[in-house]
Amino acid sequence: MTKELRAKPIIKKVYTEIREEIEAKNLSPRLDVIILGEDPASLYYVQNLQKKGEKIGIEVNALNLDPKLSQENLLAKIDEMNNNPKVSGVMLQKPLPNHLNETEIVNAINPKKDVDGFHPVNMGKLVLDEPGFVPCTPAACIEMMKFYEIETSGKNVVIIGRSNIVGKPLANLLLRKDKYANATVTVCHSRTQNLAEISKQADILISAIGIPFFVKEGMIKKDAIVIDVGVNQIEDAEKGYRYVGDVDYEACFDKSSEITPVPGGVGSVTTSMLLKNVL
Repeated sequence: MTKELRAKPIIKKVYTEIREEIEAKNLSPRLDVIILGEDPASLYYVQNLQKKGEKIGIEVNALNLDPKLSQENLLAKIDEMNNNPKVSGVMLQKPLPNHLNETEIVNAINPKKDVDGFHPVNMGKLVLDEPGFVPCTPAACIEMMKFYEIETSGKNVVIIGRSNIVGKPLANLLLRKDKYANATVTVCHSRTQNLAEISKQADILISAIGIPFFVKEGMIKKDAIVIDVGVNQIEDAEKGYRYVGDVDYEACFDKSSEITPVPGGVGSVTTSMLLKNVL
């Protein structure tokens, strides 16, 4: 059994599969990414996405648009992408400027090109267990469980966090009648009473609450599997800042049977799931 659930062998496998399918079928997948503004984290992420895409045969086309662009003009741009047969997938890089209506923009993306999996059509298909795009972070959690052969059937899974991006879709995935599902799922959040008592019942604890070091040793039971979805930026005396998870990794390491690191865990697999959706 592997104690530390690292992303590296998973993404190597996923990227190899993507590249081989593209070559075998002579495909030309293309992802158009909409960026509004100069947010450093967003620009870094998209540049990283372009490098990874280039290695496996996916063109990642970044559209750096004026952050003052009107709602109407942005919707027209999305309509162009929807109707361009060369564009396989459309991705909206957040954060968006405050004057834009995010819900309307997400809903304007063609569900068949919605590689983020956030369109109501794809969310509805997820709940109904129908084929469609699955949001990338929940998909990454499932991919990790498959790769490391983590048994979920009949297990108590506690998810901390109820966002539309992670908590809710992941709960629905784990409730499916699949090999890596069939779990008994409890979703907790910031208003949950006696949260530690609930989390200590989990065979598999998944944290996606977005608070650094939120999950302490006293919140997990002995030999629980801990999956940390959080990626939080905190100050660092040497580097200025560093990224940590929702889980107090050092404190929980010995008590858990398996645990994901941050960085090098779920976040890295998430990117590979996005490019898999593009394919």
